[in-house]
Amino acid sequence: MASVIFLCVSALVWLPYGLFCFANPAFLVEAAGVAATSATGSTELRAMYGGLQAGIGALALVAMWREGLRSSALVCLAFLCGGLALARLAGAVLDAELSSYTLVGLGFEIGSAACAGACLWQRRP
Repeated sequence: MASVIFLCVSALVWLPYGLFCFANPAFLVEAAGVAATSATGSTELRAMYGGLQAGIGALALVAMWREGLRSSALVCLAFLCGGLALARLAGAVLDAELSSYTLVGLGFEIGSAACAGACLWQRRP
């Protein structure tokens, strides 16, 4: 049951945020200080902040309903969120800045990686 709740919350966060960023990549200028300087840059923001994040949310949504996909989705979320958190933390150290956006991202990513790991641990035979 914990896995289903975690996947539901993940879908509710990742999917709408990804769709919003795809539709409105200029939002990232104020929110995260990320701006596109060309059409290629805008496409990149739509792909990475929009498509990738919406895809993560869609994976969580499908796995929430399909028992056979749950463990794979949890492994995926653990690695993706863990990788995001490690890179974000390393970037903050290298850039010597820890903004509120970065802190919220770190909290969400570390929490998600830990929850995915805990759900996997609970599911072990």
